[in-house]
Amino acid sequence: MTDILSAAELARFNRHIILPQVGLEGQEKLKLAKVLCIGTGGLGSPISLYLSAAGVGTIGLVDFDVVDDSNLQRQIAHSTADIGRPKVESARDTLLGINPHLNVNLHGDGIRRDNVRDIVSQYDLVVDGTDNFPTRYLVNDACVLEDKPLIYASIFQFEGQATVFNYRESDTRGPCYRCLYPEPPPPGLVPSCAEGGVLGVLPGVIGVIQATEAVKIILGQGTTLSGRLLLYDAMQMKFREVTLRRDPTCPACGDHPSIGDLVEYEQFCGLPPTEANEEEEAMAEYDITPVQLKTMMDTNQDLYVLDVREPYEIAICAIAGTHKIPLGQIAERYAEVPTDRDIVVHCKMGGRSAQAVEFLQGKGYANVKNLAGGILRWIDDVDSSLQTY
Repeated sequence: MTDILSAAELARFNRHIILPQVGLEGQEKLKLAKVLCIGTGGLGSPISLYLSAAGVGTIGLVDFDVVDDSNLQRQIAHSTADIGRPKVESARDTLLGINPHLNVNLHGDGIRRDNVRDIVSQYDLVVDGTDNFPTRYLVNDACVLEDKPLIYASIFQFEGQATVFNYRESDTRGPCYRCLYPEPPPPGLVPSCAEGGVLGVLPGVIGVIQATEAVKIILGQGTTLSGRLLLYDAMQMKFREVTLRRDPTCPACGDHPSIGDLVEYEQFCGLPPTEANEEEEAMAEYDITPVQLKTMMDTNQDLYVLDVREPYEIAICAIAGTHKIPLGQIAERYAEVPTDRDIVVHCKMGGRSAQAVEFLQGKGYANVKNLAGGILRWIDDVDSSLQTY
């Protein structure tokens, strides 16, 4: 028994300790390491599970969400019995079931501009399992300012990517997220997994790659993905790499950085502020609420409601009386939409329908609105009898 590892831990991690690249010293490094896992969903589940199994001593879990049955197709840190529970609590119990020697810190309020640097500063490295652009830029900038390595990944449908940002080797700093993506895409252009879908096993593959990079960094062994973006195509079962380089003009990590503190990331990404107090402040000029749509449907016989989701989504749930044209067919079928009627467009969450609204406006349609929050918000606010997904 060592001063750091108990007899039980020596037995548990025996298969690590006999590896020359790990050994007793390496296992002690793992025990002393503190890793922040941002997100406990599709990526965060395998990341945190394998880091706990590997013997990382302290894991911080960041997530403000609760477990939903639609999560369970891929978020393996949670079970059916956990539906409705805070994800950080469900994940904590799962991790402690794997490794009772683990210390788990819960950050159930999520990360924000006013708390992220304080949270990040408490850990040795950060693993990003988030799924939206404002949070990715927020986490990146916090890691650059606090000088912490950031293990990044993203997933969509059948493809994933992973790399290591802000990693120092021999006093040379690798690229950061802003070196790869200097500007965010326009709002709504990149659909989320909730809208586009994701193969359930995909985050397992990518999350394990992230966990592997975390273990290597802690041990100081091997070659990391710093400076390399690893791309994975599950349908073709192929990996390929893209070389990344630090941008000397990067506002975050460049030679003369201009970002000395955190900024308004929703505004940077073209989104309404999440802390808006008035509902109207978080909506575009062409947005309407489900309650407003219901009133229009009850009073306007000439209202034309257009559903731009895919047929398989419409098969799950649909608003009665709507017309259907998938977003991908709008450009060739928009003439089917009448020009002399009030039009409301909706999708699942409001992103694709906003694109359709802007397209129709560009074609001269004047009286066209977007259902903010899509059919999911309609279900919450108007018709709970419909099946959510």
